[in-house]
Amino acid sequence: MRRSSALSLAAVTTAAVMLTMAPAQAETATSSGLDRAALNEAIHLRPGEGAAGAVAEVHKDGQTWQGTSGDLVTGKRIRTDAHFRIGSIAKPMEAVILLQLSAEGHIDLDQSVQHYLPGLLPEDRFKEPITVRQLLNHTSGLPQDFEGAPGTSPDQDIDRRFDYLTFDQIIQQTLRPEGRPGPGPRFSPGTKQEYNSFGYRVAGKLIEEVTGHSYQHEVTKRILKPLKMRETAPAAPGRSTPVPRPYLPGYLPRSNGELVDVNEQGGLPASMTSTTGDLDRFITGLFDGSLLRPAQATELFTVPRGTDNKPLPYANDSNCNTGPTKGTACYSVGLMSVPLPDGSILWGKTGSDPGYRSGVFASRDLNRRAVYALGTSSTDDQGAPAIGLRLALAAFGK
Repeated sequence: MRRSSALSLAAVTTAAVMLTMAPAQAETATSSGLDRAALNEAIHLRPGEGAAGAVAEVHKDGQTWQGTSGDLVTGKRIRTDAHFRIGSIAKPMEAVILLQLSAEGHIDLDQSVQHYLPGLLPEDRFKEPITVRQLLNHTSGLPQDFEGAPGTSPDQDIDRRFDYLTFDQIIQQTLRPEGRPGPGPRFSPGTKQEYNSFGYRVAGKLIEEVTGHSYQHEVTKRILKPLKMRETAPAAPGRSTPVPRPYLPGYLPRSNGELVDVNEQGGLPASMTSTTGDLDRFITGLFDGSLLRPAQATELFTVPRGTDNKPLPYANDSNCNTGPTKGTACYSVGLMSVPLPDGSILWGKTGSDPGYRSGVFASRDLNRRAVYALGTSSTDDQGAPAIGLRLALAAFGK
């Protein structure tokens, strides 16, 4: 679980660079639909990229392309409707649920976590109020998942993949760990932005507390059923489950070099499996008003600003934006903004689970949309996104 959280941030960073670079290659190019030959070539795996397989879906100017690579480990074909683990792409779904609860009058985004969940944050360490909005836009200053815990080896990560942790267990093990002091704030709430998965564990707990239902129940009722995302499945509470067939294999290497197919995992209540088609339905429904009222939808496209009306500084300037805006906030409530050289902006989210990297991005008018997933064959999270870069160039570089 600790390793997955760290890789998710690395995937976000790579995706930002990937999608920003793509349009820079063709600022003067005219809109000409999809270059299918280039996309087919882009998804072809190269040696040394750390990827075992890939599946992708691209939409541009009313045209659609779907493609896959083969499984480099087994040589088997991968289908375009293959399922995979989506990691932190579930975070926008958590945000949607809380935005809906806000519209219904059950949650005030400007009210504090301490108000809704009294006693959850140790009062001796967290003296300043942290709002619900700050949880969702990564400005809470909360510690990261399991901050301060000893590191784990690749073999331990593989062996522990079947573990299932509830929101309560993650919160307890992070804030009140056994055998070591609990962490305090990383910065004063609302003063900086830093990608923070732990804030979304607290958000998941808040959803369950306010609604009286499990997260799985709420995400199914509020998102999956309305958008007819029939190929998307939340984690089974309390146990590990395999990715539904057909699936994109994801592998991790043991210390002896053995590749282990890690499609079966436990995860968290917000863990999910999906397909490129279903994630395209999600981002389409998110942007077209199917899920949120206008007032709440505005939160998706609003990067937090300080009292000077400038975007907040990012706590680690390597992880948000490029060029003149480098080092400033790039996350809204649930999404990531990627400014492009032509002045347009893509919005979306990447995800990472052990053995899997994925991403979904779209222009606000939905004219350009891309979903990709990679099954890994390495613990090196720098190689696999090279495929995403090639896809971005092929999809939106002409």
